Amino acid sequence: MDQHYILLGALFVAVLFIILGTTKLKMHPFLVLLLATYGVGFMAGMPAVEIGKIITDGFGSIMAYIGIVIILGTIIGTILEKSGAAIKLAELVIRLIGKKYPALAMGIIGYIVSIPVFCDSAFVILSSLKRSLIQKTGKSAIAMSIALSTGLYATHTLVPPTPGPIAAAGNLGIDKQLGMVILLGLLVSAVAMTTGYLWANYAGKHYKSEEDRELKVEADEPSRQLPSAFLSTLPIFLPILLIAARSIVLLAAESEKSIGYQLINFLGDPVNALFLGLFASFLLLQGKGKGKLTHWVGDGIQASASILIITGAGGAFGAMLKATHIGDSLGALLADYQLEIFLPFIIAAALKTAQGSSTVSLVATSALIAPLLPGLGLDSSTGKALAVMAIGAGAMTISHANDSFFWVVTQFSKMSVSTGYKTHTVATFFQGVVSILTVYLLSLWL
Repeated sequence: MDQHYILLGALFVAVLFIILGTTKLKMHPFLVLLLATYGVGFMAGMPAVEIGKIITDGFGSIMAYIGIVIILGTIIGTILEKSGAAIKLAELVIRLIGKKYPALAMGIIGYIVSIPVFCDSAFVILSSLKRSLIQKTGKSAIAMSIALSTGLYATHTLVPPTPGPIAAAGNLGIDKQLGMVILLGLLVSAVAMTTGYLWANYAGKHYKSEEDRELKVEADEPSRQLPSAFLSTLPIFLPILLIAARSIVLLAAESEKSIGYQLINFLGDPVNALFLGLFASFLLLQGKGKGKLTHWVGDGIQASASILIITGAGGAFGAMLKATHIGDSLGALLADYQLEIFLPFIIAAALKTAQGSSTVSLVATSALIAPLLPGLGLDSSTGKALAVMAIGAGAMTISHANDSFFWVVTQFSKMSVSTGYKTHTVATFFQGVVSILTVYLLSLWL
């Protein structure tokens, strides 16, 4: 049998096992992911002596990328909730948007925040705000979580200065005209965000999570004196602004030796920015709260433990898929078909689904199709920008067990794996399909 089909079969069996293992067999996701990772390695013919190293390297690399961010974000969220600051944030959002559309508010916030901030980090940072909005409005936790995750995801794959779209533009030779890519990206991602919001409303009526049950009980909490609006917003928006400033500086700076560049580059690193956000949250402990600091920090660390190990196992699974080159096999199978603007989308979607990283999908697909642009009729500046959009649409199709964002969303929203597939994964499928249809219509007009 052709090796391409063996690898594709290994991916299918692994994903099926993850779904059945966590639902029917009631196994912990950490164990299911590790077993699936071993299974892919053996089915793909990976030398047995290398499998353990790939697993540990994959676990360690994802922890290096987002581990401390998860811990710091969870501690900040705990302090915001216990100090009443998260409730204050919810009141501010409700005052601006109204009680009828809190899910739309989360989608729009995600759409804006994820332009400069990676969606994984942004979901962690905004989770406490989401929880308080659920408490204040009584809206479905599933609807709020999916609206936030899809809002974040839309701009993450389509709008510079996120690294993936920038790298794709560079590979296609349009990096000097990023303005066109940004404008198209904002338009297409707005359609993707709206698609995610509509699906979130539907999913919220049909699915429940542990968060739904918990927050209904907490919603009856008696009123109390809340912190000021400034102190309540500072722990969330200080990290976001610092990370956003770093993205702009890295994109536009002419000299990397200037003090200003080095300062912003340091402060805007997600770990450093979240650490400053943590110190900003300490301002909420003035007076009677100071004695509770150690206890609240401990609660935050304890809450992050399960999220960390499951996210790490997801990183190991993704690393095994990359090491076995399942994504490359799918890309090679699809590259022979001339599908015009749909070809970049299908290749990017295959790579994304196979190996989990949207950024890797954007970079690899853009490098693969760059020589094919003349034959696809996409070698003009507009054509190249549309190709970046098509690749970005594919790079959000679909987010599942090999994507760290899937585990951040499900664990911070207290969803089961099966519910995550039925809500978040399906949402990213619809986002990708609607996005590529939007790109196709733009290609007819432009």
